[in-house]
Amino acid sequence: MIAVEEQTVLESINLDLPWGLIERFTILRREHPEDVRTAAKEITSRLEAHGVPVEVLEPEIFLSLPGKASVTLGQNSYNAKPMAMSLSSEGLTAPLVYMLSIYARSSTDVFDRVAFAEELDCRGKIVVSEGYGMPGKVADLEARGAVGLIAVNAGKNAHWGICTTIWGSPDLHDLPRKPKMVVVAVNNPDGQALIEAAKKGEFVKLEANLEEGWFASPIPVVTIPGSEEPDKFVLLHGHYDSWDYGIGDNAVGDATMLEIARVLWQHRDSLKRSVKIAWWPGHSTGRYAGSTWFADQFAIDLYENCIAQVNCDSPGCRWATTFTELCSMSETEGFISEVIHDIAGADTLVECERAHQAGDYSFNNIGISSYLMLSSTMPADLREEKGYYAVGGCGGNIAWHTEDDTIEIADCEVLLRDMKIYLAAVRRAANATIAPFDFAHTLADFRKTLEARQAAAGELFSFQAARDALAGLAAALEQFSVHAQNLKGKSASDGDVKRVNHAIRRLARLLVPVNYTRGIGFFHDPAETIAPLPDLEPALEIAKVAPEQRGFYRTHLTRGQNRLVATLRDATATLIDAV
Repeated sequence: MIAVEEQTVLESINLDLPWGLIERFTILRREHPEDVRTAAKEITSRLEAHGVPVEVLEPEIFLSLPGKASVTLGQNSYNAKPMAMSLSSEGLTAPLVYMLSIYARSSTDVFDRVAFAEELDCRGKIVVSEGYGMPGKVADLEARGAVGLIAVNAGKNAHWGICTTIWGSPDLHDLPRKPKMVVVAVNNPDGQALIEAAKKGEFVKLEANLEEGWFASPIPVVTIPGSEEPDKFVLLHGHYDSWDYGIGDNAVGDATMLEIARVLWQHRDSLKRSVKIAWWPGHSTGRYAGSTWFADQFAIDLYENCIAQVNCDSPGCRWATTFTELCSMSETEGFISEVIHDIAGADTLVECERAHQAGDYSFNNIGISSYLMLSSTMPADLREEKGYYAVGGCGGNIAWHTEDDTIEIADCEVLLRDMKIYLAAVRRAANATIAPFDFAHTLADFRKTLEARQAAAGELFSFQAARDALAGLAAALEQFSVHAQNLKGKSASDGDVKRVNHAIRRLARLLVPVNYTRGIGFFHDPAETIAPLPDLEPALEIAKVAPEQRGFYRTHLTRGQNRLVATLRDATATLIDAV
């Protein structure tokens, strides 16, 4: 339900400032660091012109900048797009081998590792296969000895992208995973010709030019201080670099954050806690290097004070009337669904899904509750009617990551609605007396996951210890929720309110990592899909492996269950202490 004060703030939203930025970005490619710096100045100058203070951070981040690429088959040469972070080559000649794959069925599949339909010998060969040159596929082929990959995209345009599993600028743990093969994308007609050549065992020559290294890359950050508890904050963020002109991905998001900064600054006296708004470089050419740098440099502040992180990517695109691919962590699902229904209408289709290990979700290892990534999208039946295939943004428009992502992808009416959704989603979280996240949904998901793991393992492993710890946490959460409900009429600065909100943040710091990460805190997991409670995922395979292998699986599951049980008990103690 929209309160009177909130309605006043929402009515302050207009398209004058944001649309001007979108128009400027239609003639400014934002791939090379020099152009990215120009884009940052465009954002900051508009903020300053409206009296909004902005700090510009100046990190150096590791980037891979694709240049030209081609595939030569006999007398024919096909244009290609090199995938960022792949190897450069002045002329890699090798036999082709075709490996049948499948195209992504949805945006979820775009981010998933897709297995090949068959196992073929690809040692010393260049693989041609359907789909995107995504990190999991590249890592698989590299491990099997392939020297190159030609990804056959589904449409008339090949899509730019990045092929490394490394999240952000590499650390010493990451460097061994840096791709050691040439990876390019081609359009579908050219790809079909190459598939036919592969079936005949023909040779091709791959040429790919990339520039990589450490580049200074500005990060504009706006902080709108809260009046009651200013050290606590909601982080709204999105990338401003792009492939080509990138209007649907992500000029519309940059414009949305620009307008929200203006409006929140104008109404800052009504903000109880702070809001930080950040524009990232290095999303496209550095696998989220900008947001990862920020997560690293401000890790302790984020750990102690961040209420939630909200990613703004591809709002306001044409035909995007539904919210059917909405990323949210379980505890935030009810909150963001209510926001969307309040702004867009109760009959708006909203379907939340588990947050992907993608976008600029660079804060999972810190343990921050999160919602939104991709925004509104076009209905499935409209995509089918238009013959569109799955992409990872642009509201479902297949202009995503291509030269066709120009101004016609943006829709003024849809953008205005989505800006209001983002504004409400940020402001309500900052102003709620008690953080509006329901971890009962998280525990329900944990319970469902444990049941599935136990069913798969059967008598080969018992998850009873985890079930018991989960039941204890559920009981503590029930009592805690009653206590928190009784505080909702108090001030955000009230001592009891602060203790409860601290406990909610601690709950996220504990439960998010155990559900979304395999690695240690403050490091970054690979950019690959992570299953719920990932340490327990081997339970799905233990019954299928040879008996002599099961001891290794039991050892892994024992350690994984220990991590989960300790986490659940720490969470229980946190809630008991807060009541």
